[in-house]
Amino acid sequence: MSHEAAEPETPHLDFHGTTPYEDYVQADVLTHLQHTLSDDPGEMVFLVTTQVMELWFTVIVHEWETATNALREDDVPVAVAALKRSVRELEALNASWKPLGQLTPAQFNSYRNALGEGSGFQSAMYRRMEFLLGEKSSSMLVPHRGAPRVHAELEKALHEPSLYDEVLRLLARRGHAIPAAVLERDVSLRYEPSPEVEQVWAALYAGDDTSEPARLGEALTDVAELVWRWRNDHLVATRRAMGAKAGTGGSAGVAWLEKRARKNVFPELWTARSYV
Repeated sequence: MSHEAAEPETPHLDFHGTTPYEDYVQADVLTHLQHTLSDDPGEMVFLVTTQVMELWFTVIVHEWETATNALREDDVPVAVAALKRSVRELEALNASWKPLGQLTPAQFNSYRNALGEGSGFQSAMYRRMEFLLGEKSSSMLVPHRGAPRVHAELEKALHEPSLYDEVLRLLARRGHAIPAAVLERDVSLRYEPSPEVEQVWAALYAGDDTSEPARLGEALTDVAELVWRWRNDHLVATRRAMGAKAGTGGSAGVAWLEKRARKNVFPELWTARSYV
């Protein structure tokens, strides 16, 4: 009896209509969404990379909403699993800066005018990411007034508790001294650090580091670190491509990004470490 490996069978090649792969992935739709506005060959990589970023934003929003809903139901393992998946997705998102990070001013200027008033801060899905992180701002809804569905989704997200709000509510339900002012705050406003919350995290980190709250804190810290890296990579890529010039869409360009890069999300998770 021969023990030689059998030759692989030919895959099924004949389908009626489109392939099951196409039906599921809709690759034909995805690969025909690129409509460049200049003759510069470098515009294609800028456009595709930006579109890929939007897809990663969508996945990460899904993960953070999964985590938020799980925390509301006191299901920490499901929340931590979603946060850990989002860490891998944030790593892939951050790697998206690689194709853009080497742009010279001349290369970027060759198709910059094609962007017109377009700017990344107008991304509705990225705004939902920021809202989930507690970076709330009602003024950021203004650019989307002309798109009713998108505006309604953002307005809903603005008035819902952020991921971090649900973390603090869970800690309060488990007996930790989260102040009433934090629990009852207007969740449509940007989250501001609390010394009392800092003390709660410091106590948790000084205790059993295998506890559910401590593991949740570390998962959140992994997310926060990669958000910080995203902002810094964005800053460096922008500074390299256009220096200190005003950004597209009327933004302050590098000055705006520098301000963003100095801020940490889930702030007490960082400052509490000084007291452990």
